Amino acid sequence: MSVTTTMLRGYILAPDGFVDGSVAFDGARIASIAGTPVDEGRVRDGSQPIVLPGFIDLHVHGGAGRDIMEGGDAALRVAALHARHGTTSLLATTMTAPQEDLDAAFAAMAECARRHEAGERGGARVLGVHLEGPYINTAKLGAQPDFARPLAMDELMRLHRMAPIRLVTLAPEIPENMDTIAALTEAGFRVQLGHTAGSYEDAVAALQKGATGFTHLFNAMTGLHHRAPGMAGAALAHARYAEIIPDLLHVHPGAIRAALRAIPCLYCVTDSTAAAGMPEGEYRLGQNTVYKCMNGVRLADGTLAGSSLTMDQALRNLVDALGLDLADASRRMSTHAADHIGETARGRLAVGAFADAVVLDRDLNLLDVYVEGVAIEHAHAG
Repeated sequence: MSVTTTMLRGYILAPDGFVDGSVAFDGARIASIAGTPVDEGRVRDGSQPIVLPGFIDLHVHGGAGRDIMEGGDAALRVAALHARHGTTSLLATTMTAPQEDLDAAFAAMAECARRHEAGERGGARVLGVHLEGPYINTAKLGAQPDFARPLAMDELMRLHRMAPIRLVTLAPEIPENMDTIAALTEAGFRVQLGHTAGSYEDAVAALQKGATGFTHLFNAMTGLHHRAPGMAGAALAHARYAEIIPDLLHVHPGAIRAALRAIPCLYCVTDSTAAAGMPEGEYRLGQNTVYKCMNGVRLADGTLAGSSLTMDQALRNLVDALGLDLADASRRMSTHAADHIGETARGRLAVGAFADAVVLDRDLNLLDVYVEGVAIEHAHAG
């Protein structure tokens, strides 16, 4: 089988900072990076393309009019849409649902994994599943349907045998959930706290048992008060990892800035729904109907219900609206998420890592996307 060699030139975000040079792909891996160090201040002032690690999104419900929970080829179609916006790998994220609905979604994701392993390309690599429920608190459903239940290891492991679960979101104040955190982490799962009415003390206890992150920080959790710090306060005080939705609707920019100062490896997710990449209108989110209007996605009662955000827009929001340095923003779009789930060969441009990259112009608009060395068609569209 022939191996395709690709050379990208421009301002390359290498492990030690930007270089003015090139990165070479040898098939699916990065073969070399060469160049002269360059101050980041010059990167967006120059005329050369900017090459960053491909984006990694650990919280994706849908896109292109398709919802992960519908099964069939939805995960592949969702992965294709998000790849066109710079996402090179993702976790397909489920909704709280009856057992039979989860079974159908997991069976479809198992087929998606088989097609990836057989060499099918054209979208982001689906690295596994983010199981966002059903092990959550009914008091903090957000846009989740009301099928919450305590965590049952036999159910979770049966699903995991169908398609690999990489992240589990749970509400730790539910005794059965708290009691299983240590077993989950010992088995290799990453546990995040979310959709929770729990207290600061519940969060600290869960972190001590092995939980490692927080799901869509500030949303669907108890907020920060100076005499009752809540889940959000525990995240700010103790977390190394947490995900945040930088669409500027889910979280006020001031709260994002507070989280950036407090949480070393805060990383970005889209929490995107079927409405991502689509016009305004009516879409599905699990068993719920949601509505896209004015760049937001909501239930009929106005509750935010995921987003229509894509990762290329998330990058622009971090840099242009929040003022992050481009290198720092890139780590929060790629490296920290990869590290959180143990994907050390993704989320960085380094020799031997997967050849996942985005090429941008000085305004941070996408020019090209590469997933494991393969160019994504129409990457700059939409």
